[in-house]
Order: sequence, then C-alpha cells, then structure tokens
Amino acid sequence: MRVEKFEVVITGAGPSGAVAAGLLRKQGHQVLVLEKETFPRFSIGESLLPQTMTYIEEAGMLKDVVEAGFQHKNGASFSWQGRTTEFDFRDKFSQGWGTTYQVERGKFDKVLADAAARMGADVRYRHTVTAVDVTGTPTITVKSDTGESYQVETKLILDASGFARLLPRLLELEQPSAFPVRQAFFTHVEDRMAMGNGFDRNKIRVAVHPERPDVWYWVIPFSGGRCSLGVVASAEFLDTYQGDEMTKLRTLVNEDPSLKELLKNAVWDTPARTLRGYASNVKQLCGKGYALLGNAGEFLDPVFSSGVTIAMTSASLAAKCAHRELGGETVDWQADFAVPLRKGVDAFRTFVEAWYAGGFQKIIFHPAPQADIRRMICSILAGYAWDTTNPYVAEPKRRLTVLEQVCAQG
Repeated sequence: MRVEKFEVVITGAGPSGAVAAGLLRKQGHQVLVLEKETFPRFSIGESLLPQTMTYIEEAGMLKDVVEAGFQHKNGASFSWQGRTTEFDFRDKFSQGWGTTYQVERGKFDKVLADAAARMGADVRYRHTVTAVDVTGTPTITVKSDTGESYQVETKLILDASGFARLLPRLLELEQPSAFPVRQAFFTHVEDRMAMGNGFDRNKIRVAVHPERPDVWYWVIPFSGGRCSLGVVASAEFLDTYQGDEMTKLRTLVNEDPSLKELLKNAVWDTPARTLRGYASNVKQLCGKGYALLGNAGEFLDPVFSSGVTIAMTSASLAAKCAHRELGGETVDWQADFAVPLRKGVDAFRTFVEAWYAGGFQKIIFHPAPQADIRRMICSILAGYAWDTTNPYVAEPKRRLTVLEQVCAQG
C-alpha cells in the first residue's frame, strides 16, 4: 500500500478544518486535508458570530469571505408574544469585530476550503478515512475517489469531521451529552420579506413559541432574497405533530402570529430536513497525536449560533499548539488547548441551559435593562465567550442566576 507523509493531517474541510489549514500554512507547515464529500455541499448553521471574523482574518481568508457577497449581519433580534428586542453586536462589552455575515454554508465552506488550497494546503475531496492508528506514529488509512487505498503517516491528526465525529467513533471517545434530546426541522425558502415590515435582514431573528418558551424558531436572511428557516424543540414534543418534516415545520411556523405574517408571501421551494439528538460530548478533546476540533469534539445547541465560533476557536488554539510542537517544543495540549476551549464552551452552555429553562427570556425581554449589563450579554451573543474580562464569562453560572432573579422580581 502506498504511504505518504505530511506534518499535519486534517480530517474534514469545513470551517474548523479550513481555518486550521490556513493558520498552519501561514507558519509553513505541510498540511493534508481529507474531505469525504464534494464541495459545495449542504450544511446547517448559517448565521456567523462576529468573533469568527478574528479567526478568518488570522487565517488569511478575510478577502475571500468579504468578496463572496454574503448577507451582512450586525446583530440578533428576539421576538416573543408580540414583543421584540434587538442586540446590536457593535454595542458590546468586548473589543473586536461587531459585524459578520449570514451565509449559505455550502458556499461559505467552499470559499474557506478554496482559500486553504490557495495557501498551499493539499485538499482532497471524496477521500474517505477508513482507519486510524495513534498507538505509534499517527497513521491514517484512506480510500480515494478512484477506490485506491493508501496510508498517510503524520505527526498530528486534527479531526474536523463535524457531525461525522470520525476520531470519537474510531477511538471510542464518545460519551452522552447532558442535554435532553432535541430535534430541528429546517429548510431554505424564497422569503419575499420586504424591509420596513419590522424585520431587519442584517440580523438573525429568533422567535419563541407563544405558548412553549422551550420551543424556538430561527429566520436567517441570505443575500438574494432567500432565508434559512427552522424550529427546535424536544423530540417528544415534535413527535406529537402529524405529517412529514415540511408539514410539521409549516404547522409550527403558523402557530407564531409574527412569523406567520412575516412569511405570508414565502415560496417553500426546498424540502425540509431534520436533525435529531445532535448534542454531543467526548471523554477528551486531545490525546497523543490528535486533537478534536469543532463539532467533532462537542456540540451544544444551535440557539445562539455558537457552532462555527467554537469550531474556529478550536482551530486557532490547535494551530498554535501544533506550530509549537512541530517546532520541537513539549506542549501540554490539555492545558493549552482543551482547558481554554472548554472555558468558552462552558460559558455558552450556561446561556443555553438558561434559555431552555426560560430564565434568559426574562433577561432579554426585561423592559428596563441596565446598559452595561446588556453590553456584557451582547458580547456573549456576539461570540466573545473567551473574554474573561467579561464577568458573564468569568463566572457565568452565578452572574446569570442572580440576573435572572433580579429581572424576575422586576
């Protein structure tokens, strides 16, 4: 069997894989990216957070993204029972980007992967990893698009395989998530929503079900008059609805008066899809010869669009560790990669838990919010969950619990 050698092998060409490849190529390292699919391909998760722009810029891909013509995004809008509140990401506690984009992930991922290839990464599509051995020299067995099998010896494997969770499966690292089993129905529509009707295309709209605060919808506008539309709820709740995915999604949308009005002229021209039991966790994020990036390691929930931000943060941390290790340093991956990554993930987790418990709604819909606290909350929503100067990152559980109590009393 043919054997190739690369300094770093990245499995998956999505955002975490592409950004990691770009960062490592800027440092001059040999990088092979193995992607089992052909790009562009459909992927859920289209509303970026401003924090991601820092990593895109660091990876040398900013020009590629800016020139792709994606929908500008400057904040988030929340609606519930006729009330609406907006967060402008430019008015936040943390320093850094305050704007970003809402993207069709198929196109966005292709832009990043093409940028990685332009920078010198060897990106191979329809090459499927069939086996991994990390007991000695990390070795990957691959089946190419022509059916040929070959092996790659490397110094480091970065698993950016997303929901495929390649290394967690092959190395038996998976463990159950603490989150309840939730399900999403989603599609893309020609929305035919006019500006001036109370909807801002520069913001994601998150709507709360009028009677079930644990059920929520997303509306993510794209450039070109289309949008991503979805609903998230417990699997048990969604199982009470009749029909296929599209029928259930349309029924649920019509249960929210504001969404029903907003989408009254929409053309539902794309079959709906579903994702069930998507929350995941692993025993460890790194080990001898490997590290897990993005959704391959852990996925929380789509409510605050944190997925791509976590993915790119993991890519940035891993690339820094990899560069040091490849340069001959002894790197403590647990201390320098896993611990700081989980710090921000845990901050996001606290907010997700508060959302489904209903306490976060009391905060964001409070009629008289305190400006400085609102800016701190806005920073989390903008993706700055690793800014430990923000009290709601430094001690998210205690701060959020106290704030919920204050808002409930008010």
